[in-house]
Amino acid sequence: MMHMNRRSFLATTAALPSVLRAAGKHIPIGLEMYSVRDELARDPQGTTRAVARMGYQNLEYFSPYFGWTETLTKELKSVLDGSGITCLSTHNDRKYLDPDNLAKTRDRNLMLGSKFVILASAGEIQTQDGWKEVAEKLNHASEFFKASGLRTGYHNHQREFTPIDGKRPIEILAKETDPSVVLQLDVGTCLEAGSDPVAWIRANPGRIVSMHCKEWSPEKGYRVLLGEGKADWKAIFKAAEHGGGIEFYLIEQEGSDYSELETAERCLKTFRKLHG
Repeated sequence: MMHMNRRSFLATTAALPSVLRAAGKHIPIGLEMYSVRDELARDPQGTTRAVARMGYQNLEYFSPYFGWTETLTKELKSVLDGSGITCLSTHNDRKYLDPDNLAKTRDRNLMLGSKFVILASAGEIQTQDGWKEVAEKLNHASEFFKASGLRTGYHNHQREFTPIDGKRPIEILAKETDPSVVLQLDVGTCLEAGSDPVAWIRANPGRIVSMHCKEWSPEKGYRVLLGEGKADWKAIFKAAEHGGGIEFYLIEQEGSDYSELETAERCLKTFRKLHG
C-alpha cells in the first residue's frame, strides 16, 4: 500500500464491488449493435428481437439511438423487456457529452434502462493536453450523470494505444479520469496497435467493467470471426474476471464473409465455447 499513490488507491478501492461481483459470478454476454448496423437501421424492433432469440443477454445501442424519437425509444424498451434482453450501455458521439446535450443523453439512456454512457471516440486528438481535455469532459459528464445512477466511460481504438510524445493516450485517460469512469476495452484495436490487452487489464484493476470482444488478425483485420484471430481469449477472460472488474461482455464485429445476423450468431456460439 505504501507504494500506491492516492489515485491508485482510490481506483482500487472504488473498484472492489465490481471486482467481487465478477469473481465467481456468471458474466452476461451482449452484442454491440454496430455489428448489425444495417439490419438495425432497417428494422430496429425486429433486429432487437432477433438478437435476443440468438441467446444474447444484453446489447449496446450505438450513436443513432440519440436521434430516435421518444416514441421509438420507449417502444424499443418495451421490445427489450418483452424479449428478455437488456440494454446495459450505449455508445456515444463526443457531442452527446457536450453540456447542451447531457440532459437528453441522460434521459434517453434512462428510457432504455441503460446503466453506462460510453464515449465511443474522442476524434483526432494530437496532443497530451488534448487528451487531458477529453478526461475533463468525461469527469464532467460523470458528475452530471451520477444523480441519475448512470456511469460514463471511454471506448478505445488504436490511437489511444499509440504513444504521443512517449505517452499512450489511454494512460492519460486512466490517470486523469475519476475512478468511476469505465475503461471499456476494445480488444481488437488494442491488439492492432501492438499492445497487450491482458497487461492493460491488470494495470487497471476494477475499471474494465465492460469489454468489446472484437477479434483481429494481421491477415484479415477485423473481418476475422471471434476465435480465429490473434487474441488469447482464455487469458483475457481470466484477467477480466479476476481483478479487472468485468460486469458484462459485448461481442463486436465490423464485418465478415457472412451476413450481419449470421456473423453475430456464429460469434456467440464461439464465445460460449471459449468462455465456457
